[in-house]
Amino acid sequence: MFVVSGPSGAGKSAICAGLTASAEAMLSVSMTTRAPREREAEGKDYFFVERERFEEVIAERGFLEYAEVFGEYYGTPRAPVEKELDMGNDVILEIDVDGAMQIKAIMPDAVLVFIMPPSAKELRKRIEGRGTETAENIALRLDRADAEIAKVGEYDYCVVNDDIEKAVGEVSAIIRAEKLKVGAAAETIIKLYYMRGLQGQ
Repeated sequence: MFVVSGPSGAGKSAICAGLTASAEAMLSVSMTTRAPREREAEGKDYFFVERERFEEVIAERGFLEYAEVFGEYYGTPRAPVEKELDMGNDVILEIDVDGAMQIKAIMPDAVLVFIMPPSAKELRKRIEGRGTETAENIALRLDRADAEIAKVGEYDYCVVNDDIEKAVGEVSAIIRAEKLKVGAAAETIIKLYYMRGLQGQ
């Protein structure tokens, strides 16, 4: 499980798109009550639902994590993620800091990666450049960014996104390195070593 988060405008979505395009891992699709933005597709970027339906899924314990941000719900459906993990596949969650802390509490082996914008000035420029936010919402997002950046110490890695290709490459390197870690897999590694010997490999 790889969790990618950071402030709005840091470039999380673009980085995750780059990772899934190169088949690094499967990207979990979140559910939200907010309206889709231009070029966002149902089932690809998010599952867009009404507030009533989201709250039904909460009651059914159908989320790994969820949070309310700027008056809208966001959450990670539990079933598809657990299915991929049970099959031995790597999964990327693109979620906010609150969600990341929830995942860390229930899945301590999850690898948390924080995407940092290069500067406050650049972050403002990116958010304003969307052309979809009111001045009030921009101010709220910048205030939230400060609170999220203050939690970078809770993460395993931090990647500064000043160049999208470089940032994708750095997160990709993190994924590859984590998959080569020994840790709890030591017994399995040794067992495979001897099994291959018996099979003449």
